[in-house]
Amino acid sequence: MNSLENLSFDQERALIRVDFNVPLDDNGNVTDATRIAAALPTIKHILAAGGSCVLMSHLGRPKGNDPKLSLSQIVSTLEKHLGQAVHFCDEVVGEKAEAQALALQPGEVLLLENLRFHDEETKGDEAFSAALAKLGTVYVNDAFGTAHRAHASTTIVAQFFAEKKCFGHLLAAEIEAIDKVMTSGEKPVLAILGGAKVSSKITIIENILSKVDHLIIGGGMAFTFIKAQGGSIGKSICEDDKMPLALSILEQAEKLGVKIHLPVDVRAGQDFSNNTPQQVFPIDQIPNDWEGMDAGPASEESFDAVVKQAKTILWNGPLGVFEFPNFNTGTRSLGDSIVAQTEAGAFSLVGGGDSVAAVKLFGLEDKVSYVSTGGGAMLESLEGKTLPGIAAILA
Repeated sequence: MNSLENLSFDQERALIRVDFNVPLDDNGNVTDATRIAAALPTIKHILAAGGSCVLMSHLGRPKGNDPKLSLSQIVSTLEKHLGQAVHFCDEVVGEKAEAQALALQPGEVLLLENLRFHDEETKGDEAFSAALAKLGTVYVNDAFGTAHRAHASTTIVAQFFAEKKCFGHLLAAEIEAIDKVMTSGEKPVLAILGGAKVSSKITIIENILSKVDHLIIGGGMAFTFIKAQGGSIGKSICEDDKMPLALSILEQAEKLGVKIHLPVDVRAGQDFSNNTPQQVFPIDQIPNDWEGMDAGPASEESFDAVVKQAKTILWNGPLGVFEFPNFNTGTRSLGDSIVAQTEAGAFSLVGGGDSVAAVKLFGLEDKVSYVSTGGGAMLESLEGKTLPGIAAILA
C-alpha cells in the first residue's frame, strides 16, 4: 500500500488533504476536536522525518467566502493539539498561498483557508487542482470522510504527483479496517445493520451477503422484514414497497448459507417520545396503536449469543431510537456485547454516523477495535465501490 513509510519527507513540502470539517459553536469555537486529533499522527510523522506540511480542508458548505466558516477559527485548537505554532493563509491558491508555502522551513505547518470558498473544489476543476499542486512537493490524502468525492483536493490533485503521493495514517487505517471486514477478516464474520430504512442499506446488504456468515438486521428496517413475513407490526416504521426485496434478501441469504438474525421482541411506545408508556411485545405481534422503538430483552440475549460466536464484527446502525434514554437499552446492550467480544480477541469495526454517535454516547469508542471517521465514504466502501480519493493514490 502507498503509505507514509514508503516515501522520504526530508526537505519535502507535504500537501496534505485533512478532514478538519469540525463542529463550531456560535462563537467559532471547536466543540469536538476528534477529526483534528485523528490527523496528528500523519502530520507529526512528516515533521519528524524532516518535512513541512501544507494542510488543506473544507469546513461546512459555504456559499462563497463565508467568515463563519473560515478555517482561521480552528488554528488555536490545532496549535494546542499539535503542540506548536501553525501559520495560516487566508487564500487557498495563488501568489500569496505559494509565497507562504515556499517560505516554510522543515518542521513548520501552514493551514490554508476553506477549500470550498472556491466552487472549483467540488467541481474537481483541473486548473484549480494544478494551482493547489504548486503548494507541495509530495501529496498525502488523509481525509477518509471525503474519499468518496471526486473533488479537486481529494482526487484530481493527485495526478500532479506521479510517484510522490501516498495515504496518510488515518486513511490507511480506514482502508485496512474495511478490508478486514470485507476480505481478510477471521471467520465467522458478523455484520450488524440497523437504522430506519432498508432502502438506505440495500446495496450494502447485497454486497456483503457473500462475505459474511451472520447478519443481524435491527432498528426500524427490521419491521419491513417482519411485515413481509406476515407479522403484525402495529404503527412501527415500515417500507411497504421494499417488502418483496426483504423476502428476496432472506432467500438469497439462505442460498449462500448466511444466517440472518432479526429481533424477536421489541420495546414499544404509544407515541414517538421518550416518556411514552412502554411495553414489550413479540416483534410480530405488536398491537395496532403501538410502535416498536427498541430491541427487546429476548432480542438482546439472542444477539449477544450471535456476537459471542464472531471473530470479525461490523456494526453500522443502531437497534432503536437510542437518542431517547428510555429506548436506548437494546443499542447499548449490543455495544456492550461487541466490547466484550473485542476483549476476547475479535476485530470490531463501527462506522456510519448513528453507530458512531451511539458508541460515543455510551463511552465505548476506545473499547472497540476501530471507529470509522467517514460516514458516507465507509458506506460506499461497504457497497463495494472504489472510492475516487483512494483510486487516485493507487493510480
